[in-house]
Amino acid sequence: MTKNKLCVEIYGQQYQIVGKASPGYMREVAAHVDDKMRQIAKSNPRLDTTRLAVLSAVNIADAYLKLKREYDEIIHLIEDDQP
Repeated sequence: MTKNKLCVEIYGQQYQIVGKASPGYMREVAAHVDDKMRQIAKSNPRLDTTRLAVLSAVNIADAYLKLKREYDEIIHLIEDDQP
């Protein structure tokens, strides 16, 4: 599988990202990060970019971990129902 190289903009900065995912997916991920940073910046206009990025990462990680726990619980329930 070939790696894709893509230039994206996140919170006004250009970033070169490389990955095996499709360019469309990579754009979607970058847009999600950009959206999260802009949401937090709107509520906290005095935050510098570094703190804004860290808070965004914490929020995204929180959402991920909650979904992972739900997924794991569902898988556990499904496996318990197997004969």
